[in-house]
Amino acid sequence: MKTSFTLRNTVFKNRVFVASGTFGYGDECLDIVRVSALGGIVTKSLSRKPRAGNPPDRIVETPGGMLNSIGLANIGVDAFLRDKLPVIRKLGTGIIVNIAASSIDEYCDVLERVEEANGADAYEINVSCPNVKEGGLSFGMSCSLTEELTATLRPLTGKPLIVKLTPNVTHISEFARAVEGAGADAVSVVNTFIGMAVDIKSRKPKLSTVTGGLSGPAIKPIALAKVFEVSRSVRIPVFGIGGIMNTEDAIEFFIAGASAVQIGTANFIDPTTGVRIAAGIEAYCRENGIEDVSSLVGSLDAAQNVSVVDTWL
Repeated sequence: MKTSFTLRNTVFKNRVFVASGTFGYGDECLDIVRVSALGGIVTKSLSRKPRAGNPPDRIVETPGGMLNSIGLANIGVDAFLRDKLPVIRKLGTGIIVNIAASSIDEYCDVLERVEEANGADAYEINVSCPNVKEGGLSFGMSCSLTEELTATLRPLTGKPLIVKLTPNVTHISEFARAVEGAGADAVSVVNTFIGMAVDIKSRKPKLSTVTGGLSGPAIKPIALAKVFEVSRSVRIPVFGIGGIMNTEDAIEFFIAGASAVQIGTANFIDPTTGVRIAAGIEAYCRENGIEDVSSLVGSLDAAQNVSVVDTWL
């Protein structure tokens, strides 16, 4: 059975990855997770300098999910290259370095530093970051900024370049087409949805930043629809993300159009979820006589003239 997934010039052993920010840098769970059974690890976001992130409270449990406002806390690229990279290089799985920054120059600097150290098999660009030169506007909320960033980063590496898109826009497919045209090899769909929670006793927000990113099983139906929309709009592969808790969830994303999946919030409950899902996908394929997992991708039996961009009940 073929389980491998090829992106640009890189082959990953299977199509199950752990999402950025939910599995550390890949070395924190080695005593309980057989990391080599994953297609790859998407590292916690990296910026040029270390970031302390937002003050507490910055995580709130919600029905069917969680809100987070971590603020891209990370150790910075220097510490990553010195302390983390030598360890995760030996894990026997793909390493996708996620980059978050506040300017195009910073994105370029971090990517070039990792590239010089041969520290990644691919890069995932987190565009849900405030651009300080644009008065705090998130890159991912501007199609032109996202396109410009992708086009600027593309010549800096021959490795796969993945852009992680925010769903907090009107038509996510427009952003996917823009980054495809600018040279991206894939898109990750979706990042978290904006949400908030209120303490009714104190009448204060439960998060220090008032709003945060909603993830978990509650967002799965919306994430599936976004993956379906994007996969019908571009030719490049889509990494499906959003509320994937088990094998059935992952297969739904494949059928809807995802070429690979990333496991996120489930890792906080059970860090072995990704490994179990990878094994479950193989078992599903054996039971159903499927010789190549890729045959599941985009196999949804649905009317081809249905628009998911402007659908009203």
